[in-house]
Amino acid sequence: MGWHHVGTIAKKEIRSLGTEKTIVFAILLQIFIAMFSSFLLVGLAAMYDPDALAEYSTTRDPIAYTGTASPLLNQLKEEGDFRVYEMDFSTAIAALEERKISAVVWVPDTAPDAEQPIKITLYTIQNDIRSSVVNTKLKDVFLAYEADLREVRGDRLTAPPVDLGLPNEAPRTNFFEFVYGLLIPLLIFMPAIISAALIIDFITEEFQHNTIETLISTPASFSDMVWGKVLACFVIVPVQSGAWLILLMANGIAIQGTMPILLHVSAGALGMILLSAFCALHYRERTNAQFIFSTALVVVIMAALALPGNPANLIVRLSVGAAGPAHWLVLGGMAVLLIMAIAVLDRYARKVGRDYTGGR
Repeated sequence: MGWHHVGTIAKKEIRSLGTEKTIVFAILLQIFIAMFSSFLLVGLAAMYDPDALAEYSTTRDPIAYTGTASPLLNQLKEEGDFRVYEMDFSTAIAALEERKISAVVWVPDTAPDAEQPIKITLYTIQNDIRSSVVNTKLKDVFLAYEADLREVRGDRLTAPPVDLGLPNEAPRTNFFEFVYGLLIPLLIFMPAIISAALIIDFITEEFQHNTIETLISTPASFSDMVWGKVLACFVIVPVQSGAWLILLMANGIAIQGTMPILLHVSAGALGMILLSAFCALHYRERTNAQFIFSTALVVVIMAALALPGNPANLIVRLSVGAAGPAHWLVLGGMAVLLIMAIAVLDRYARKVGRDYTGGR
């Protein structure tokens, strides 16, 4: 392998990244995500924890209280998140269907100290994002009312309750769980996936545009051409991932072990790039290669996530400084696998080159 030729081809590919549609769209997508990070935070936090929606709502939702008067009515009125209207049931349901109110609470005629349970019914609009917000707000009121009922009916207990001694939840814990558990792994691995898709474009375009003959007519061999493109896709991964880490830290998010994170992401990215390069060399056509690579990538990711120390889990532990020295063993194992994969791809690239040039 001629490293000088590999470096020359890599520089050429990096200079041409500005005209490559895949990388341009990917960079625009990342900029778009950064510009609308607040919306992304709300959306993904809602998927991670639906209760997080209530933290971003500052409006007072109109709700209807129907049925028998109870302490729950005062608790709803004292809660600053609602405007409570006392209505009869049919009028309240009609107002809900016309979306004049956000929810209807119906309370049965059951005394707090009655023998039977108190079954409160909540009516909301189906498949409505606003209803999800109201649900999370009402949940806290219902839990407070349930605690009051437990006190009223506490004399019925035949055994004392067991105190679990759970720690008090720190303020905005969900935010940091979301950032460290989901956002950081997502942003860190995005450049790796983009580069893996990019190498397919680099290689298959040479076949589809019949520019292979021109390339191999130079002192560079077919294998040099492949490794030059692999190198170009690989070097941009730590640059992009490092940029995301710097931006997160600039926004006040403390991240430990930045260098080990970049090493693990670079190793994972190289593995994905080698896999996609093999697909590109085998199929030599963009659509088929992208489909096979995407399918294989899903299988690999699912298999990796099934492991206790999967890459996403490792990145989370590295970012909070809880990984310990064991991650170096994982990195060492990945290095051995990558060396074997590099040898296999190099041998396959030489074979494809000989077949394409007829052994010249």
